[in-house]
Amino acid sequence: MTEQHEAPSGVSGRALQKDIPQATVARLATYLRVLAMLADDGVAIVSSEELAVAAGVNSAKLRKDLSFLGPNGVRGVGYDVAKLRTRIEDVLGLSQGHRVVLVGAGNLGRALVGYGGFRRRGFTVVGMFDSHPEVIGRSVAGLVVRDVADLAPAVDALKPTIAVITVPDDAAQDVCDLLVASGLQSILSFAPCELTAPETVEVRRVDLAVELQMLSFETARNAPPLPEVAHAVSGRIAHRAPAHTAAGHPVLKHSTSSHSATEPSSKGSVVTP
Repeated sequence: MTEQHEAPSGVSGRALQKDIPQATVARLATYLRVLAMLADDGVAIVSSEELAVAAGVNSAKLRKDLSFLGPNGVRGVGYDVAKLRTRIEDVLGLSQGHRVVLVGAGNLGRALVGYGGFRRRGFTVVGMFDSHPEVIGRSVAGLVVRDVADLAPAVDALKPTIAVITVPDDAAQDVCDLLVASGLQSILSFAPCELTAPETVEVRRVDLAVELQMLSFETARNAPPLPEVAHAVSGRIAHRAPAHTAAGHPVLKHSTSSHSATEPSSKGSVVTP
């Protein structure tokens, strides 16, 4: 078994969290997902190169990210998968798991509650709420949908740490206000609108339409030119090609006007609707 360096004595995940950049936190979540897959496959040791490739980053960036966790692994040997996974879970605040309540029992809400991957990653949905009379009382993935009017006392009993909003745009702010008043300080919203909350409350928004628009932009940027565009460009190039004499030598045409090459001011722009 390889030697595994632990974090410096007395340094907890909570103490390290303040110094970790947001971009690194996002990549740590990716590393954690890869480590979970490796553990499921029975892999005990993974090199930085292997972990980096699986996570889609270069090994130098991975080593820099993991340096925020304190010393880990052994040069030339690799990382202990189980111990590194536990360390990242500690820093991400997943060691004790999270209890989640979800407001909005529509198609998206039901799909999220039924997804088993959340529980495997430390997130357990403990309550589901809605305001529609036809939905209240139904069972979804073993949970009975409760009336949102009972949210405050239910939160007091369920002790959730995270709330998820999957209601229509026009109801999202009211639900957010209700969650904040009930004591929730971490909220994930799938509503496309911006939500207003106190500075002490962390609100993250998932806008699926924006993500699709970004994919559309990347697709358009990387797509090959249309045939008619390519033909038009090649025609202009052929039209500007130097003429040749009968002897095969190009005829040089001199112009009295001066020309200067200029770089475009921008290589592209994204227009936000």
